[in-house]
Amino acid sequence: MNTRFYNARILKLKGLDIANEMFEVIEGEVWVEGNRITHVGRVEDGKESPKFDKEIDAEGNLLMPGFKNAHTHSPMTFLRSYADDMPLHDWLHKQVFPMEAKLTGEDIYHLSKLANLEYLTSGITSNLDMYYHPEEVARASVDMGFRTVINGSVTNFTGSVEDNIKYLKENFDKLNSYNDLISFKIGFHAEYTCSGELLEAIADLANELKEPVYAHSSETQSEVDDCIKRYGKTPTKYFDSIGMYNYGGGAYHCVFVTEEDLDIMLRKNVSIVHNPSSNLKLASGIAKVQRMVDLGINLAIGTDGPASNNALDMFREMWLTTALQKVSEKNAAAVDADKVLYMATKGGAMAMGLSDVDTLEVGKLADIIMIDLNQPNMQPINNITKNIVYSGSKQNVKLTMVDGKILYKDNEFFVNADPKEIYAKANEIIKEKKRA
Repeated sequence: MNTRFYNARILKLKGLDIANEMFEVIEGEVWVEGNRITHVGRVEDGKESPKFDKEIDAEGNLLMPGFKNAHTHSPMTFLRSYADDMPLHDWLHKQVFPMEAKLTGEDIYHLSKLANLEYLTSGITSNLDMYYHPEEVARASVDMGFRTVINGSVTNFTGSVEDNIKYLKENFDKLNSYNDLISFKIGFHAEYTCSGELLEAIADLANELKEPVYAHSSETQSEVDDCIKRYGKTPTKYFDSIGMYNYGGGAYHCVFVTEEDLDIMLRKNVSIVHNPSSNLKLASGIAKVQRMVDLGINLAIGTDGPASNNALDMFREMWLTTALQKVSEKNAAAVDADKVLYMATKGGAMAMGLSDVDTLEVGKLADIIMIDLNQPNMQPINNITKNIVYSGSKQNVKLTMVDGKILYKDNEFFVNADPKEIYAKANEIIKEKKRA
C-alpha cells in the first residue's frame, strides 16, 4: 500500500539543544511506500512520484511521529477501576497479584487487544510492555498490526533462578525473530521482587548477550530504604555494582533517586521512563524530571498499566510531566513543551531501541499520526508544539498509522477485529475472575 498525505503541516526534529526550540513545523507532503517514508516536505516540480493506492488531504493538519508509550502493562485493562484508592502495597498484594494469578494466556491475548485500541486513539504507535505470557501479548499486537517491544517480567514467584534465566533466553530468541513488529528486551519486575541471586544471574545474561536491562526502580521511598537495608546501596547503585547496566537499559518511575543514581544512569546510558499519572494516583511522589533534563539523561514517558492510571492517554501524561515540574520547581519555565514532546516521541524511541520510528524522515518506518488542528482547542495556531502539550487531547488524534498501515482514522478502527467483541470479551474475563 502506497499512501500520499498532501496539504499537510509536518513536525520535524530541529535539533537536540535543550536550550532552544527542538522542533519545527514545515508544510508539504509525506509519501509512504509500503512501510517506509519516501518523501517529506514540498514536492519539487518534475519530481517523479510513485503510484499511490490512497491519497489523503491533510487539510492543513499536522503529521508527526507517533507517541511511544515506554512503560505499560497492557493486559491489566481487566483491572481498570477495580482496585482504586488504595495504598500501593495493599493495592499490589491484596488486589492486583491475586487477580493476575487467575489469568490465562488466552485472557492476556484479548486484554492486550483492548489496550491496543486505546493506544491508537491516543496516537500511540508503539509500546514497551511488561507482562506475563509475552507470546500472547506479541500475538495480539501482530494480529492488530501494532508495534510492541516486550520486556521480560521475571520475579521470585515466576520460578527458580534457572527457570527464569531460561525463560528470558528463550523469549529473547523467539520474540526477536517473531515478527518485524515485535522485539524483546531483557528485564525483571523490580529489586524487591527478585533475590540477589536472580538479579546477578540476569546481569550475567545481559552481559553475555550484550543487551540492555529494563525494570521498575526507585518508585517509592520504602523500596529504596529496604534495598539499602539489604545491600547497603540504592537500587540503581546496586544494579550498577553487579554489572546490570553495562549495556544500558531503562528504569521505570525513578521518583526517589539520588544524585549518584542519576550520574550512574547518565554514564551507563540508562533511560528513565517517567510515569506521572501512576506516580500521583499511587501517591508515590513527583520525580525530579527537570534535574534529569539538566543532566542530559534520556527521558521517555509511559502511562504505566491501566490498573494504576487508569487511562492509556499520552496527552494526559505530557501535561502532567510539565505541570508537576513547574509547581515542584516553583518555576513556570521548567520542562517546556518541546522537551515533553521530545520525551513522548524520540526520547521514547531511544529508550525502546526503536531508532527506525523516531522521526519523520525519508527511509524511516511509517509510524505516523495526524493531529487535528481544525478544532477549537488548537486555535489560534500560535505555537503548535505548545498547543499539543498544553491544550491537546485524544480528540485531536485524527489518524494513527503503524508500519505504513492506517489502523485508526476519524474514530474508526482498521485492526482486523470488531471493537465491540473486544469490549465484550474483556468484561467477560473480569466477571469470570471475580467469581473464581
